Formats: sequence, structure tokens, C-alpha cells
Amino acid sequence: MRSVRARAALGATLVVAVALIAAGAAVLLALRSNLIDRTDLQAEVVAREVASEIALDTPLDRLELPDDDGRPVQVVEEGGRVAAVSEGLEAIAGTSSTAVAPQPSAPASPGGDDDDDDDDDPARGEVANDAPRFTSGTATVDGERADYRFAAVEVTSGREQRTYTVYAGAPLATEQEAVGTVRDAMLVGLPLLLAVVGSVTWLVTRRALRPVEGIRSEMAAITASEDLSRRVPEPGSGDEVARLARTTNETLAALEVSVERQRRFVADASHELRSPIASLRTQLEVGAAHPELLDVPGAVEDTVRLQQLAADLLLLARLDAGERPGQTRLDAARLLREEVALGAPPGPAGPRGRPADRVPVEVRAEEGLEVAGSRGQLARVLGNLLDNAQRHAATSVTASVRQERGRVVFAVGDDGSGVPEEQRERIFERFVRLDDARSRDEGGAGLGLAIARDVARRHGGTLTVGRSPAGGALFELSLPLAPEPS
Repeated sequence: MRSVRARAALGATLVVAVALIAAGAAVLLALRSNLIDRTDLQAEVVAREVASEIALDTPLDRLELPDDDGRPVQVVEEGGRVAAVSEGLEAIAGTSSTAVAPQPSAPASPGGDDDDDDDDDPARGEVANDAPRFTSGTATVDGERADYRFAAVEVTSGREQRTYTVYAGAPLATEQEAVGTVRDAMLVGLPLLLAVVGSVTWLVTRRALRPVEGIRSEMAAITASEDLSRRVPEPGSGDEVARLARTTNETLAALEVSVERQRRFVADASHELRSPIASLRTQLEVGAAHPELLDVPGAVEDTVRLQQLAADLLLLARLDAGERPGQTRLDAARLLREEVALGAPPGPAGPRGRPADRVPVEVRAEEGLEVAGSRGQLARVLGNLLDNAQRHAATSVTASVRQERGRVVFAVGDDGSGVPEEQRERIFERFVRLDDARSRDEGGAGLGLAIARDVARRHGGTLTVGRSPAGGALFELSLPLAPEPS
């Protein structure tokens, strides 16, 4: 039962079995009802024929009762006396009396001459028009006992005005034989049909799941080989299995990109860490051997670089792990002004290591705009954009915040050389520096813009670069407006 094929075959077999049993029971009940109705009609016809004879004052001992074994008749007078029975009736059950022999009748009430009464005012018998009563019972005719349906019809004689009940029976043998034949045929055919259903379901499910087994085996091979460039086979059926294979391949492709990116990230991080660590170690070894030659400012600078790089790597790790930012409401204009003020000369490097501004920053801020998120992360993005503009600007840097189409847009531009259009997406990759000739000390590790875009996305925003009116680069951070407080 651990196999999907087995469970599917068993489930289909059980469902078909329940359906067939219910349908078979309904068919048998309907067949039995129809046959009983036909039997009741036969019994009613015989009962009304006998009742009609009694209504015409036919003497009870001269009634034309059916003489065949399948039509027992019993005539019962009001009060329970059996007035007449059909020939050969030996026992009966299911009528108002179990007697099978005529019993003496009560004397007729005194009156005038019967012939004169008949001539002067002849009385007429009457057969009840009400629907007859039907009962089930048994009767023994000529030594053979069988089940019957009895129809009871009331009749009043014409001359004596006596009320009789005529019980006429019709055998149930035909009904029982027909129902039994159909039942036996169902009992024989049901197992065969269930076997066919189970076998077909097994084969169809096996064929349908064959591509799944191919996907499973290929995934096992990929796991064993750790080769994420391999893909599972995609069947051309276009069904759910084909969509599963397509989605699996898309997942493998995304995983391959992620793993490759992680490997490249580790390699780049190791490369970036190697230089300051080696420089710091050299300076410390020289200082240990020759204290007078120790470059303390250089050692501090290398230590700061290591600290910044470690902080950047830690933040990237948190972002990659899906860390969600807070939902603090922040005044956009105030946030921008505070970040610009951190680099205002002649102050030293700020809390995030920002150097003093090389050129003045012109601020244009629209008041009353609020965003929701992490103040530290958003301030880091703005600080990175300002540092980048200071590094490349010739004479001026502009910073602004405005509302545009229901969003808050932070813009930082400069009048430097700008970013070539074909490189505007590449600069957001990790450890990418377009100016390979500049020193690492001036250009950084190439993580700032990658972190800035990741932070923007975590806040439901975007970060893009274009051309500023002054001719340099223009970075725009677009964030959704903070929702109104409830």
C-alpha cells in the first residue's frame, strides 16, 4: 500500500464496488417492485371475477373458482366464516382465516316469500370499488407449499345482502425466480468487473506515473553527483506530470544560479578579505620587529576596511536569509537631511564610515512624506548613494525626495562621467567595480550598490540608475508610501 499505483487501484475498485452494489440493489428493488405489482394485478383480476359471481347471486357451491395450482381462492363471510375455497387448497396463511373448508352458514333472516320478493323488488349485489387490500402469505395446494400475494375484494350478495371478502392469490415464484436470476448474475459479474477495473487502473496509473519515476531517478542522480547543470526529462504529454518536470527544471536552474552565485560570492569575499588582512599582518610584523616603522594610521585604516567588509557580508547574509525589515514610520525628508548632514565637512567619518563630503550637497525635499521600514537599512542605502556621488562628482551633488504616482522617490545625482547604459544593471552585482584602474581603497569592495538594491527590494521598492540633468549618474530609490495609521 506504499505504492501510489496500489492505492489508486484499490481506491478505484472500492468506488466502483460501492457504486455497483448500490446500483444493483436499486435494480433488484425496482425489478421486485414491478413484478410484485404485476402479481398483485393478477390476483386482483381473479378476486374481482369471483366477487362478480357472488354479486350476481351465484350459489357459493357453484362458483367458478380457478382450478389451477397457481390461483388459490378463499371466500370469507363477514364474521370470519369460510364460505368457499378453491379445489385442492390444503393450507393458507396471510388472509383473515386459516380455514380451508367451507363452514355451515347461519340461517337466513325470516321474511316473506323469496320468489315474491325477487319478483316484486329484486335486490342487486355490489362489488366494492375501493382498491383491494394486498397481503403476502403462503398456501399449500395439492401438497405444494409456495409464497403468494393475496388480493382482498369485498362484495355484497344481491338476495341475502350478505357481505363477503374474496381472497385470491397469485404465486410469487416468477418474481422470486427473476430476482434470484438477476442477483446471481450480479454476484458472478461483480468480482469479474472489479478485477477488470483494478487491473486497468493499475496499468493506467503505472503508465501515467512512469515519467515520475524517471524524474525521481534523475533527481537522485543529480543529488549523488552534485551536478546542478543536469535536468530531469520532460514528457511531451502536457499534463500535470509534464508541468511538474518543467517546474523541477526551473527549480534546478534557480538552484544552480544560486549555488554558483554563492560560490562566486565566497571566492570574491575571500579575495577581498585577503588584501587588507595581508596588509595588516605585514604592518604588524614590521611594527613588532621595528616599532619605529609601525604605520598606525595605515593599520587603523585596514582594520576599518575589514570591519566595513565584515558588516557588509553580514548584512548580505541576513538579506539572503530573507530577513524582513521593520515597519517603523519614517519621515522621508528628515531621513535624507540627517544622512546628508553626516558627511558635512569638516566632520570625520560617520557611524557607517562615511567620509567628509568632498563637494557640497544641494538638498530639495518635499515635506510630509513618510515611508515604512528599517531606519538603519534605508539610511545605509542613502549613505551609499551619497558616497558614490561624492566619489564621482566633479563640482556638485544633488539629493532630493518627492512623491510620484503614490510612491516616495529619493534621487541622488552628480555631474561626473555617469554610468554607461550597457553597464547600468551590472553595477548592482556583487563585487563589481567598473573602474578597474582605481585602487581598492578608493573604490571599495563593490558591495554597496548590491546591498542597496537588496534592501530596496526587501522594502517593496526599486533602485535604478540613469542620467542626471548635470550629465552624471542619477540614482533613484522608489519606496511605497507608508499606509495611513488605523
